[in-house]
Amino acid sequence: MVVAMVNDDGQPLYALGDVHGQLDLLKQAHARAERDGGEQARIVHLGDLIDRGPDSRGVIDYLMNGQAQGRDWPVVKGNHDEKLPRFLENPRWIDPGPSRPQLWTEDLKNGAEATFASYGIPDSGNLPLDELHEKAIAAIPAEHAAWLDALPLYLKEGGDLLFVHAGIRPGIPLEDQSPTDLMWIRRPFHDSSADHGMLVVHGHTPVDQVTHYGNRLNLDTGAAYGGPVSVVRFDADEVWLLTDGDPIPVQPRPAQG
Repeated sequence: MVVAMVNDDGQPLYALGDVHGQLDLLKQAHARAERDGGEQARIVHLGDLIDRGPDSRGVIDYLMNGQAQGRDWPVVKGNHDEKLPRFLENPRWIDPGPSRPQLWTEDLKNGAEATFASYGIPDSGNLPLDELHEKAIAAIPAEHAAWLDALPLYLKEGGDLLFVHAGIRPGIPLEDQSPTDLMWIRRPFHDSSADHGMLVVHGHTPVDQVTHYGNRLNLDTGAAYGGPVSVVRFDADEVWLLTDGDPIPVQPRPAQG
């Protein structure tokens, strides 16, 4: 399991939800954070960078280049981010997360065709699997796959915040969490009103607006389906949704369950 510990340096902290190939929306979210906290703002990305949207390649290029230039843009791995490097290794790899085992390219809901198209492979759905695999190996930079593969599964901030793509299985120590749960879990986590010891900040499951459940904060506002890439700021015990105007406080509501 790849993990990364993040130290709290007292600077403003930002986080944003699922991107899904929406480079323009990602840049809009970054612009809001940078207007609020400056160009060196620390912005945590909750994964699912690729699939469904039009420019998965552009999203990866943009984040990799930003990190190389010293931008403080940590990223945790989403379930979609896992699919590309696994496909390049083995096009018949089956993700253990979904209830129905399928190849990345078989389930049209995955949005793999949009990702391949962003790398210059159009009509991937009409190609035999082995031919698509050959074209993908030739077209997708190895450093993109390596970067996605090396993303941590979670980040901890100052003992109070846990950033993870999907969530955690309640009652299991963090170090014993399954990678599949960290990238895929929904109902057992969503239904829990337990105090997890930290506010769990996650995406993965789209909601109409950024929602604070008391023990968790969901930032996935459906960029893959016409929604925004939402970005928030954390101030001590407060969360603020950044907009093109003034920040809006995100008030906790009772956890479900």
